[in-house]
Amino acid sequence: MLSQQARAEIDRNVAKYPADQKQSAVMAALVVAQDEYGWVSPEAIEEVAQILDMPPIAVQEVATFYNMYDTQTVGRFKITVCTNLPCELSGGARAGEYLKKKLGIDYNQTTACGTFTLKEGECMGACGDAPVALVNNKTMCSFMSNEKLDALIEDLKAQGAK
Repeated sequence: MLSQQARAEIDRNVAKYPADQKQSAVMAALVVAQDEYGWVSPEAIEEVAQILDMPPIAVQEVATFYNMYDTQTVGRFKITVCTNLPCELSGGARAGEYLKKKLGIDYNQTTACGTFTLKEGECMGACGDAPVALVNNKTMCSFMSNEKLDALIEDLKAQGAK
């Protein structure tokens, strides 16, 4: 069950829409659920559907359509590297390959310790900052040289140790 704080956040988002259109808050509710649980589990989909008076399949369709929602467990830190063509041509592919080797995993895999998941992402709207990486769908990192990727991994490891 979602915490009271999470339910309050969903209710705040629902209040932005007319009462008969509360399903419009589905994306925001999924973000809240994912922040609460770490991923969007089948149970979270059911819970969001119940809150928004939607069929669970409709919530699942949203959760599986957008790549910002994780419908499988991920590591504590999900790093998404943009490999869309402009970023790929500006170092995105190199950054992804570097992270694969550094973390010892491929895209859509999680390190054995459960700390990192590596994802390949579509356009993040920051082509001029390529290569870019997104951490946990919240923090955009730009101009990711190997040195900056090393520093990012070390910083995240330190955060994970807290």
